[in-house]
Amino acid sequence: MPYRYVNLRTGKVRDKVSNPAETGTLLIEFGMLAKLTGKQVYYDKAKRALVETYRRRDKATGLVGTWIDVENGQWTDRDSHIGGGIDSYYEYLYKCWRLFGDADCKAMWDDGIAAVNRHLGDEVRKGELWYGHADMTTGKRTATEYGALDAFMPALLALGGDVGRAKRLQDSGLKMWRLHGIEPEQIDYAKMQVTSGGYALRPEIIESAYYLYRYTGDAKYRAMGREFFEDFVRHCRTADGYAALKDVRTGEKKDSMESFLFAETFKYYYLLFAPKDTLDFDKVTFNTEAHPLRLPMAK
Repeated sequence: MPYRYVNLRTGKVRDKVSNPAETGTLLIEFGMLAKLTGKQVYYDKAKRALVETYRRRDKATGLVGTWIDVENGQWTDRDSHIGGGIDSYYEYLYKCWRLFGDADCKAMWDDGIAAVNRHLGDEVRKGELWYGHADMTTGKRTATEYGALDAFMPALLALGGDVGRAKRLQDSGLKMWRLHGIEPEQIDYAKMQVTSGGYALRPEIIESAYYLYRYTGDAKYRAMGREFFEDFVRHCRTADGYAALKDVRTGEKKDSMESFLFAETFKYYYLLFAPKDTLDFDKVTFNTEAHPLRLPMAK
């Protein structure tokens, strides 16, 4: 597994403690590089990092933790969830299979998503579906928190064929959004209270609306997207761009506009409302930064 940082001039590395989203989110890009250059080493090195991360899951629960020492393979934080630090690890297990047909990735995905659904999925109130936190070694619930980064999961579930679960989770995301008219970074879904109030202009909930519209054809997801967009413009637009919010409860703006607003958020808004033939959804695979990838041999 790779270190988090390397000096390209000297080769010196630092930060031996990394996370599954960093060690496991390499294969799509390096795999494409291998296919386009004919140099298999790029694929093999990236796949090894992904496989070694998977191998260190807890064998009883099937879950991975948040932080891992890449030198000794020991977990330094055993909190398991689908949010930042873990999210795209699961995403790339399935997308490796989708893009390259790698059966190893499919097997790891099948095992991983079953563990996530079993231990992290949480039904509260009248059948609401959320994904919370659990101890990776016991599967015991440790927190009832869900947020803007977790909101990618309905898209991934739909991509993986579980549209029913995806629809239920997206409905929960909509409830989170409506709590204050725009989504916060994180809530306690058991209490429906904000635990981290910032809004960073994130794309994940829009991405999920787009995927669900493509898979179901249900106009409710376009209506959902319209609600998201109108709220987004109302709360965040300025004379110079779109500002992140310090706290959705006060609406106070922050002097910040991340580049993913253009690379992802606006892209998914556009695709949600564009004609369906704008992009051949079935023949491309989006990486985690919303770049559509397609092998040259794909027809």
